[in-house]
Amino acid sequence: MSQLEHIEAIEKRLWSAADNLRANSNYASNEYFMPVMGLVFLRHAYSRYLSVKEQIEPKLPSRGGKTRDLTKEDFSQQSAIYLRPKAQFDTLVALPDSADRARAIIEAMESIEADYDNLRGILPKGEFQELDNQVLGQLLRTLNPEELKKVKGDVFGRIYEYFLTQFAGQGAHDGGEFFTPVSLVSLIAHVLDPERGTVLDPACGSGGMFVQSARIVEEHGDSPTEKLTFRGLEKNATTIRLAKMNLAVHGLEGDIQKAITYYEDPHELVGRADYVMANPPFNVDEIDADKVKSDPRLPFGLPGVNKKNKVSNGNYIWISYFYSYLSDKGRAGFVMSSQASSAGGGEARLRQKLVETGDVDVMIAIRSNFFYTRTVPCELWFFNRDKPKAHKAKVLMIDAPMSTVRSRVRSTILVPSSSRTCWPSSGSIGVKPTATCNWCRSISVT
Repeated sequence: MSQLEHIEAIEKRLWSAADNLRANSNYASNEYFMPVMGLVFLRHAYSRYLSVKEQIEPKLPSRGGKTRDLTKEDFSQQSAIYLRPKAQFDTLVALPDSADRARAIIEAMESIEADYDNLRGILPKGEFQELDNQVLGQLLRTLNPEELKKVKGDVFGRIYEYFLTQFAGQGAHDGGEFFTPVSLVSLIAHVLDPERGTVLDPACGSGGMFVQSARIVEEHGDSPTEKLTFRGLEKNATTIRLAKMNLAVHGLEGDIQKAITYYEDPHELVGRADYVMANPPFNVDEIDADKVKSDPRLPFGLPGVNKKNKVSNGNYIWISYFYSYLSDKGRAGFVMSSQASSAGGGEARLRQKLVETGDVDVMIAIRSNFFYTRTVPCELWFFNRDKPKAHKAKVLMIDAPMSTVRSRVRSTILVPSSSRTCWPSSGSIGVKPTATCNWCRSISVT
């Protein structure tokens, strides 16, 4: 069994054990959700702590035969969280049944928040008091199998994402809208290929766009904490907590603000973002036209407005916002309803203006059943404000339904291999489809 297959098997076993525990208790998914994600976070923090501690201790200076104590700074330099003894997972697992496990876990979370301002008020605490002491004990043991103490790499980062996926499928929080399938996010990140600068997600959900962007930088052999700055907007306070935990579990930080993006822009990044990545809500018809009509993020004006003075469809509000945030060399990649590429009326007028900029770079058609809240097919749009002049009048169109596989209820995109198709990236419009690549065409838009 390969390392990847081994990790996937562990993910499934852990989820099965945790979910069976819920199924045999009186808890609904939404009650079980945050405590479980909090413990996965804590278990990952401990795994990372032990790994970094092993690297640091031999290098600690000694004086008079006494070695200096470990400090928070030692761990911060390695993108790890320093854990006081009370916050270490083995301490919690070893608690006897007579101990108040909820109180012990809450104190562990509080100790981390006391040391890290970016996590203050973010980690779950009171939620643990809703779970039975025996259930908490079983959960702690479930998340601490012996085999996990031997695996290397970002295993708990993967497990965190896997648990998010499973909870999204159950609609455990916000109807599952907080989560974009990893295969789609990974594709967007690979096409954009971020190297350095500010990454903005104006509808950031659980932060997957940031995590995948960081992985691209790591694939290039660089440090994402040195190369990328993450900025996000999200309307749901619980989802912000998930996102910040997701970043922390991967050794990252980001400035995620609570905001309704239609009407608020707290980061003030118009014309300043190097990369924009997002999966916004589709086909929203309740945006107040009077509140947004003068917004500087609408360079092409408003799409249609209905008799209730609401924007008839919010897709082009999002599309315009994404475009407006880009710097003069910025690139964007986002998920959009398939309706947006063929809608008529005011949306067609905005689409024409957008195409006439020459900055529409790539469009990828995706099959249905990718999302936990939407069954409709979607498309991935990509903008490039620095597209070569020779390519300005062309858009690379890729038909991706044939590159997907289907599970019992959900589709997953296959990452193209170089032997099957060309890999779209910034400035790739000039790439000619080869004989083995019959899914893509470079289309003239003049």
